Amino acid sequence: MDLKYINRSFFFIAFFLTGILFRANAQVVVEKSNDKVIISGTTFYIHTVKKGETAYSVSRAYGVTIDELTKENPPAVYGLKEGQTLRIPYREVPDEPPQTVFPVHEQHDYDRFIYHQLRPGETVYSLSKLYGVSDDQIISANPGIDITKLPVGAEIAVPRKEFMTGKQEFAIQSSKYLFHKVEQGESLSSIAEKYGITLRILRRENRNIRFPQVGDYLRIPLSRIEQPHVGEVPGIQPEDTLMQEQEPADSVILLPRPEEYIPVTDLKGTLDVAVLLPFYLNENARRTYIDSSRYVNGKPVYRTVKRPDDWIYPRSLAFIEMYEGILLAADTLRSLGININLNVYDIKDDTLELSRLIKNGTLADVDLVIGPVYSSNLSLLSDYLQGKGIPIVSPVPVMSDTVLNDHPELFLSVSSIDVAQDAIAKKVGEYFYSNVVFIHADTAGIERDVMKFREKILNELSSRMPDEQIRFRELLFYSRSLFSSDSINRLEHALSENVNNITVIASEDAAVIGETLMDIHSLSRQYDITVFGYPVIRQLDNLDPKYLFDLDLLLFSPYWIDYSKKDVRQFNSDFVNKFMTQPSESSYAWIGYDILYYFASGLALFGHDFISHPEIHYPDLLRNEFEFRRERMKDGFENIKLFPVRFSRDYEVILEPEQKTELF
Repeated sequence: MDLKYINRSFFFIAFFLTGILFRANAQVVVEKSNDKVIISGTTFYIHTVKKGETAYSVSRAYGVTIDELTKENPPAVYGLKEGQTLRIPYREVPDEPPQTVFPVHEQHDYDRFIYHQLRPGETVYSLSKLYGVSDDQIISANPGIDITKLPVGAEIAVPRKEFMTGKQEFAIQSSKYLFHKVEQGESLSSIAEKYGITLRILRRENRNIRFPQVGDYLRIPLSRIEQPHVGEVPGIQPEDTLMQEQEPADSVILLPRPEEYIPVTDLKGTLDVAVLLPFYLNENARRTYIDSSRYVNGKPVYRTVKRPDDWIYPRSLAFIEMYEGILLAADTLRSLGININLNVYDIKDDTLELSRLIKNGTLADVDLVIGPVYSSNLSLLSDYLQGKGIPIVSPVPVMSDTVLNDHPELFLSVSSIDVAQDAIAKKVGEYFYSNVVFIHADTAGIERDVMKFREKILNELSSRMPDEQIRFRELLFYSRSLFSSDSINRLEHALSENVNNITVIASEDAAVIGETLMDIHSLSRQYDITVFGYPVIRQLDNLDPKYLFDLDLLLFSPYWIDYSKKDVRQFNSDFVNKFMTQPSESSYAWIGYDILYYFASGLALFGHDFISHPEIHYPDLLRNEFEFRRERMKDGFENIKLFPVRFSRDYEVILEPEQKTELF
């Protein structure tokens, strides 16, 4: 390309941008309103915002601070809009306020401060929330500057401080443990003897410490301390000790789970299985559509277009693949000796068709139900079949696990977000000496999933070390479209140079995950960072896999496929031969196969005992593993099995070795 052309283009772009910036920073003269009202004894001006006016220019014209303006008009925090009505406290203001000279930062200390350029509507309070520091810290970092009177674009120094230098009080306190600080000459055996607990219990509660060093903290479970020794525990009186918990009347009884896969052979009998999935048969039956994309003389031309023979309605595709997996499982089970009768129904997000089936009694005599997909239908069907001993299996994630309440025959085969939170929180607890950064997008502070996740992590950390030792930082996500490069500055402000940083992305939103991982990836060259996030990260198509591998990301995934296994290779081969395609790793075909194979073989081998105690059945499945648990005997079951999957820096996706839980 011609060099002169490049230079000329660059000059034009620079000139154009300069003009935009000049107009953006130009001050608009605000005309004071003469309209006044008295509200609760206080006089206010009523001002209508005109084009180009900002919170700064309006507040200056009326002689009030930006804080006073936004206090009376909260939406002004996000900037003013033309036509917006403001109420402004009455002040006596001279017609022409004196010009103010604003001090500037002649030298920059980037090790101690972040330098922020003010945007319309920003206040000391909003900056303190943005960067997680106090108002006083920002004011002290800018001596001689009245921040409330600075123009848009002015530079503010925001202090960088190593957080958690002092004690932080958490709302969640641990009442289950006391913490013992190891002294010279003490060993695990002597500490266990001191508190009257077994060495095995002490080791189990402190897996991270094999050989305690002076100054280490060990957690001692209060419920295990023998009553005669309580008086010897410093700071603990007998009445403070947790007595042995009484078993509730509705306590769950678990039978032993086999340690190895059990063989599934010589099955007998017949099972009637109802499959209730949203196939959208009516939508698939429409083999033509009206095309109006072409215009003639400004008017659309309508023409009927025939769809290709292999076209499938997009919303039904995943469930057709699930049904294909069910068909292959039925073939396998028949080869093992059991007869499978499949009864298939098109059940969408409304309750009309399901209500018709219930009214007709069609589902009253089946042995197993796979589906329906939507929570409203799950509740409706569970109410109808309650007490009939017919297991109902939800094959996809549900919005809330509350559907399990009082439905003892209901099984959630895919774990809810709560299970992922438990697994991540437990893993974060293993890094309790690290700096934990909790990232979420709950700007209103009302999302229960975010609040529960935060509590679980804090509970796990506080059970392993004293609260004053915990390093925990909460970071609210803002899109780059709002804060440009400041997003990475805010994240860096939360990181520590001295210890490992554990960043937890508490969101399933693709934009939040994508932008956050991009910022973490950029900072990972300077900081030691470990990343945890929800299982959905593995399924995001628009995410650059390089971020996952470079960050050595560990995810807790609901599935894992070992393509070297004989039965997996056979499934792939059968699927290709029968359906002329190969299922992807995330295809519903796998879980369709696993659900029917697991539940049909469990019913055939154990009868109705299997419905009350699914833990007794442990067959080798293709992609999933079912480990069902429930809160109460009258509730349904949820699969709690997640696979720790590592995206290694060798650009391999591997299964992490799992630690066996000690039982006693």
